[in-house]
Amino acid sequence: MENLREKQSLSLQNGDDLKDEQIKTPFLIGVSGGTASGKSTVCKKIMEQLGQADMDHTQRQVVTISQDSFYRELTPAENLKAQKGLFNFDHPDAFNEQLMFETLQSILKGLKVDIPSYDYRTNSLDFQNKLTIYPADVVLFEGILVFYFPKIRDLFHMKLFVDTDSDTRLARRVPRDINERGRDLDAVLTQYMTFVKPAFEEFCSPTKKFADVIIPRGADNTVAIDLIVQHIQDYLSRHCLNSSGTFINLSAISNSVACSGSDNSAIRRFSTLCKELSMHNNMFFEKNQNLTNH
Repeated sequence: MENLREKQSLSLQNGDDLKDEQIKTPFLIGVSGGTASGKSTVCKKIMEQLGQADMDHTQRQVVTISQDSFYRELTPAENLKAQKGLFNFDHPDAFNEQLMFETLQSILKGLKVDIPSYDYRTNSLDFQNKLTIYPADVVLFEGILVFYFPKIRDLFHMKLFVDTDSDTRLARRVPRDINERGRDLDAVLTQYMTFVKPAFEEFCSPTKKFADVIIPRGADNTVAIDLIVQHIQDYLSRHCLNSSGTFINLSAISNSVACSGSDNSAIRRFSTLCKELSMHNNMFFEKNQNLTNH
């Protein structure tokens, strides 16, 4: 995909030049979970608490990327199957693993990349509407199979799994696919039972064991989101400095967390736990493998 080649960013949007020694490695967070589990909503909540949601995308220091932008190009035969709802978009083979890996590597190197959006009505990548990712402090990469590919999974500094009841996910997916993606009820239910549900059980759910943090009930779990935001804040305060010596408004983040009503002592305990937790070896969940699966 020629259009998806990354370009090195030599300057920030605000005009401040980036010297080689100032190029920063963003805090890369993987956010996984089943279809309609609330992954994108969790990312939005995190961005809101970090004061980035209403900011112009060229100025954001926290950005979200969807794994859907890395669906591979379909062959003519596959495209015909997709139009009939007979192509499995929830299978690992539906994604361009190598392009996904190379793009995340470029982001970690402080390069600017252009990522196409995905058109769910035509089942194709839309190169006319690309998201430009500038060097950022925090990058959230969300999708159903972001932990499935080992070399991609190993890139993340933090891994979140949004764990939502399967009935709730189906209840969300049906109206979404009908209203936003132009599909009829029969097609949505057939695709769910034929491809989505089996693929979740085979490919997505088993990757829960790789998560550093599991978020029950998704975006409704405000306490978990507050704790995650606090950990991101701690990381940024320790590791992230931009060219002017400051980064995201940490005082604003603190106020946001404080106003949410969360238990500050719980946040401190979670922050301490995260510092002790090895991102390569989730000791807590290894000792608690009897956690309920779907």
